[in-house]
Amino acid sequence: MRIETSAGPAEIELDEVADLAFLLVMTHGAGGGVDAKDILTVRDSALAAGAAVARVVQPYRVAGRRAPGNAVAQDQAWVEIVTALRDRFPGVSLVQGGRSNGARVACRTAVELGARGVIALSFPLHPPGKPEKSRRDELVSVGDAQVVVINGGSDPFGIPDPADAAEVRVIPKQPHSFRTGFDVIAATVQPWFGRWS
Repeated sequence: MRIETSAGPAEIELDEVADLAFLLVMTHGAGGGVDAKDILTVRDSALAAGAAVARVVQPYRVAGRRAPGNAVAQDQAWVEIVTALRDRFPGVSLVQGGRSNGARVACRTAVELGARGVIALSFPLHPPGKPEKSRRDELVSVGDAQVVVINGGSDPFGIPDPADAAEVRVIPKQPHSFRTGFDVIAATVQPWFGRWS
């Protein structure tokens, strides 16, 4: 499906279930797509827990750009997308998330959208080699939402402090884009989906 936003159209890959427990809205990293294996792993776990799952291709990617541009405009478009999806699935809990840049968007908008939880795959704590440019404030700006972070142990973008999230799971020897450890990702998110449904 397609949702029109103030930043242009977004494309949504939507998986629905018969007995709806919650809505999960996930998105990609800056230059990536919604078919990344870690995103699909989270989708499959959420579907098994009774979620409708919307994987969002953000407007800048639909337009063919690799960089998200202005964060305020990106967040506004995200709020419009999620609001439209919640209108389609009223009365259930919202969980949102994404990988890398998408995790940042999910954290930054969690309070405004009333998300119950955030799945942050490869949260980019800082630019590579620049730990002084921390994005911790985005990670802890989620209000009452619980953030589950899953990062690779060799991620050059850094690893959040366990005190800054409900759970921080580190998959040893994995870089920013996971090559293995998808079973760990599934095992990490499953109990949280049970709590949030």
